[in-house]
Amino acid sequence: MYIEDDFPVNDSFKVLQVTAVDVTVKKLLLPLIDRLQTEGYQVHVACSDGQYVPGLKAQGYNVHIIPIARSISPVSNLRSLWKLYRLIKRERFDVVHVHTVIASVVGRLAAWAAGVPVVIYTAHGFYFHENMSWWARRIAILAEKIMGSVTDLVFTQSGEDAATAVKERICPREKIVCISNGIDIGRFSGSLPANIIRARYGLTPTDKVVGFVGRFVREKGILELLEAMQIVKQEIPEAKLLLVGGALASDRDKQTNKILDHMQKQDSPSSNVIFTGFVEDIAAPMAAIDVFVLPSHREGMPRTIIEAMASGKPVIATDIRGCREEVVHGSTGLIVPVNNPPALAEAIIKVLSNPEMSRRMGAEGRTRANK
Repeated sequence: MYIEDDFPVNDSFKVLQVTAVDVTVKKLLLPLIDRLQTEGYQVHVACSDGQYVPGLKAQGYNVHIIPIARSISPVSNLRSLWKLYRLIKRERFDVVHVHTVIASVVGRLAAWAAGVPVVIYTAHGFYFHENMSWWARRIAILAEKIMGSVTDLVFTQSGEDAATAVKERICPREKIVCISNGIDIGRFSGSLPANIIRARYGLTPTDKVVGFVGRFVREKGILELLEAMQIVKQEIPEAKLLLVGGALASDRDKQTNKILDHMQKQDSPSSNVIFTGFVEDIAAPMAAIDVFVLPSHREGMPRTIIEAMASGKPVIATDIRGCREEVVHGSTGLIVPVNNPPALAEAIIKVLSNPEMSRRMGAEGRTRANK
């Protein structure tokens, strides 16, 4: 194999962070990268090209553009594997740290083939979960077991994932560490003027605002939320839905975004749905809402719930890994069944109709987020 021998090699300890999309780098990994660099490590990033890459490079981050698909595509996956392998051999990384499902597989295989001393995998939520079919779950677990054999350390954000990794023998107990999740609490101090922010989104002080933050894909439960809001509006006409986010170009689910895009283009005031698009400062829309809802089918340890609690908002979430670890049912919010619009609507109506309970849940959520 030919490796470029004219590339200068730095003798300092070198770390490569591998993820499929640049938004993961921008929104999740920068604090880790900054901390490592502060401690003297030389950190590089490998990810697909995207809107954040130019800015990251301009800030001085070492970003290598390597297209990494977010779905199984043998030809594309093999290309990513080969390019990562060449990058790792050329740069002689001491540690390769992988994130996201497909990137974690091709990244670990490339690191193993290149003989990297330490390979770390952060499971931001294992792909398998209790709501998928038995056979699909077993296949996904088998894949994690195979990859576990070439992994030195597995970080999980969810405590349930850590326990499952041990139970399913994905890798030995001593190689698994639950790191949970966290945010910069100071950004959600509650000092933002809610009415001014509401006016920015066309909301009034008397509106009852339900908030959602995330990608516009089916597994986030956004279609069930829209259905639930139809029920809510019959009981609470002033209820509004603030949808923060959108679809990524790399998302496999295109149909859900088409449905929402069509709804947005209709621009009917009677729909009571407000689209904000992607928002850099999530603290602003959090200040504008009365209750945060995350009706996902699958999560790891969602930061949006922590952000909502830090903002003093009650949270309604589905009974899935991660969400049920963060939300204390009846205390900081309510837990509802997955893919159940009537139950979701009932929970939203309950919170919006009980201001005192809503305030109590918000206060207890803020206390929990600050622990």
